[in-house]
Amino acid sequence: MRNVRTGPRRPVRILSVFGPAAAAIALAAAGPITPAAAAAPQVQLTAAAASGQGLKEFYKAREGQLLWLSKPGRQAHLIVELLASADLDGVAPGRYRVAELRNALQAASSGNRRAMRRADAALSQAFVDYVRDLRTPADSDVLYVDSELKPKAPKARSILEAAAKAPSLEAYIAEMGWMHPMYAQLRHALASGAYDTQQKSIIRVNMDRARELPGGDKRYILVNAAAQRLFMYEHGRPIDSMRVVVGKPKYPTPMMAALIRFAALNPYWYVPTDLAAERIAPMVVKRGKEYLDRQGYQVVSSFAGDPQIYDPMTIDWQAVADGKQQILVRQLPGPYNSMGRIKFMFPNSAGVYLHDNPERELFEQAARLYSGGCVRLEDAWRLSHWLFHKDLTWQGAGTEEKVPLKTPVPVYITYLTAVPDGSTVAFLDDVYQRDGTRVAANDGTKVAAAH
Repeated sequence: MRNVRTGPRRPVRILSVFGPAAAAIALAAAGPITPAAAAAPQVQLTAAAASGQGLKEFYKAREGQLLWLSKPGRQAHLIVELLASADLDGVAPGRYRVAELRNALQAASSGNRRAMRRADAALSQAFVDYVRDLRTPADSDVLYVDSELKPKAPKARSILEAAAKAPSLEAYIAEMGWMHPMYAQLRHALASGAYDTQQKSIIRVNMDRARELPGGDKRYILVNAAAQRLFMYEHGRPIDSMRVVVGKPKYPTPMMAALIRFAALNPYWYVPTDLAAERIAPMVVKRGKEYLDRQGYQVVSSFAGDPQIYDPMTIDWQAVADGKQQILVRQLPGPYNSMGRIKFMFPNSAGVYLHDNPERELFEQAARLYSGGCVRLEDAWRLSHWLFHKDLTWQGAGTEEKVPLKTPVPVYITYLTAVPDGSTVAFLDDVYQRDGTRVAANDGTKVAAAH
C-alpha cells in the first residue's frame, strides 16, 4: 500500500499506526484479567451455541480439544480484550458478556477441566458473535452486481476452524485475520488515541467501508477511487498496483462489487448520452463531419446487436449540445477510441468497467479525475496478464472480440479516504464529498443507540 498518496496535491496528514506486534500489546493494554470469585461462574451461552449451530460440531470434530486454552499463550486474554474494545467497531462490548468471560477465565486458571471447557466454549461463542457482527455491514453504499460478493455472516464452525488453522492465534487476533487487512490497521490506529475527533470520525467511516472488503486469501482486484489506484490481491495481500483515472466529481465512480467475466478486445465505446452532448456535439458544431470521421464516431439506433447507422448530417447537433435532443453515439475501435484496445467487463446497470486508455498524459497527473465514471488503467495489458495468466493482444482480433475468464475474478471498487501506508495512515482528499454524509449517519446511529 506504499503508493496510496496519489490524489490531488493538497496536504496529506500522516499518523502512526500499530503494526502486528504492537497491536497485540495494544489489545492487552488494559493489563491482566481481573481476578474474580473462586467459584466457577455459570456462563450462559447464546441460543446459537445452545442449539449447536456449529460449536458442538466444531468441538466434536476436535475430539474435545480446546481452542483458546489448549496451549500456553496470551490468545484467550487477547480475545477478551478485543471484545472489551468492541466500541471501536461500533458495537457495545456488553453484547459479548466480557465480564462473564473474564470470570470464566479466572475460574479456568485453576486447571479444572470442566471450568476450562466452559470458558473455552464461552470464548468461542463470543468470538463467533463478534466475527459475524463485523462481517455483516449495515446501510451499505455499495452496488453488489453479483450478490455472492456481498459480505455474509459466516457459520460458527467455519469461523472457529479458520482460527484453529492459524499458525499463531495471537497473531490471528492481533491482525484480525477474518477481516480485510486494512480494517485491523485502521482499528489499531483508532485505538492508539493519537487522533482528534474529526480524524476519528473519518477513520470510523473508512473502517465501515473496509468491512465490505473480503478477508482471507482470495484473489481479487481492489480499486480505491479516492487514491486513484488499483491493487491486485493474492493470499490476502496486494502483489501489484497501478495508477488509474476515475470519474470526475460530477460523474463519480460508484462503489461496487462485481465479477470480471471476460475481456473485450478492440472494443466500441458506447458514449453516454450526457457525454455525447457535453463532449462530442460542440466539436461537431465547430468542425463538422470531419471531426466524427477522424474520431470514428457513429450515430446508431441502439447499443445492442447490429444497429442501424444514421447519417450524422441529418442530426441537429446544436440541439444535442443544448440538451434538447438525445442521440446514441458509439466510437469505432482504433487509435482514438476512449476504451483503448481492451476493456474488462463485469456487466452492471451503472455501465462501469475497467479499460485501456490512449490518453497517456492523464496518468502523470496528481489528481486523475477525468472519466465519466469508468476506471481507466495505466497498464491494461499487465492487468490482463495477471487475470488470464497469459499475454493477450488486440492485433488480429475482431471488433469486440470476447476473451472469457475461465474463473471470474472479483473486483471491488471502493472509496477509502483514510488508508494504511506502511507504518503510517494517509488521509486522502474526499474528492466526491462522501465522508460528511457517512459521518452524519454514524453520529445519528450513536444518538439513537444512546436513547
